[in-house]
Amino acid sequence: MRIEPGTVRQFALYGTQDASPAWADLVHLERVPERSSLFGWEIDLHFHEGLIQVLYLTAGGAGGSALMDGQRWPLHPPCLVVIPARTVHGFSFHPATDGPVITAAQKPLESLAALAAPELLEHIRRPLVLPVDPGGRHAQALQPLFEVIEQESHGDGGVRAAGMPLLVALFVQIARLAQTSAALPGPGRSRKAGQIERFRALLDVHVRQHTPVRSYADALGISVGQLSRLCREVLGMSAQDMVNARVVHEAQRELVYSSLSVKQIAAELGFEDEAYFGRFFRKHTGQRPTDFRREARAQLAGA
Repeated sequence: MRIEPGTVRQFALYGTQDASPAWADLVHLERVPERSSLFGWEIDLHFHEGLIQVLYLTAGGAGGSALMDGQRWPLHPPCLVVIPARTVHGFSFHPATDGPVITAAQKPLESLAALAAPELLEHIRRPLVLPVDPGGRHAQALQPLFEVIEQESHGDGGVRAAGMPLLVALFVQIARLAQTSAALPGPGRSRKAGQIERFRALLDVHVRQHTPVRSYADALGISVGQLSRLCREVLGMSAQDMVNARVVHEAQRELVYSSLSVKQIAAELGFEDEAYFGRFFRKHTGQRPTDFRREARAQLAGA
């Protein structure tokens, strides 16, 4: 499927105007009908910057599908769907579809998983649809985890402490399920999807070096024009937009969670000076770095 440039929107939660919580250590849980029924069970292509989603579809008829980074997957509940951050995706749900949807900050999840069980990272970073045997032991282990995550997400703030460890436990079960069950049939892993995944991995490694698009293209063995066309076709945005979004996300996290000055953050992210960084940040967020830091920290303090 070809995506027209400019048609893919970014959301924190689909259909909402606020796309800012990507830097926060959030864990949100709702059920599929709560949002999808409002849009006729059709979710247009979009992405979440910094946020991973896990869907556990427990009910619904055949005929639904998920489109993730240009690949279409049939949905046959019960099944699990993993949508890593920055994956362009959309859904066509059967009207009877039900089940929990977790939206969480991916970076804190990866950091905790890297310490506790590094082998989980491949399951956190790759789009996947997995069938679940409703009578199997994995299904019996999954449901209680989703239930306790739901309790924490609706609690009095304890989710900030408990949410991420519970998500790691959930991905332990997902990894075990992946070892014993074949992924639901899709079109096969395309060369383009593999190139996009490698590009994202390179962005994660070099985000602090202010690396130009040409260097990423060279690392992938393609031209700048080919990389830009690839990103527009699969993701609906340019390669430079991808680089800028990744830098902005990293800058937001540093501004909220680190004690570094704006000048130090600018240097950490490869900017020539604080003024250049300030102009870049304001262009892409509409705020000065200092204003964003103050408002974001006030929001966390009041959470």
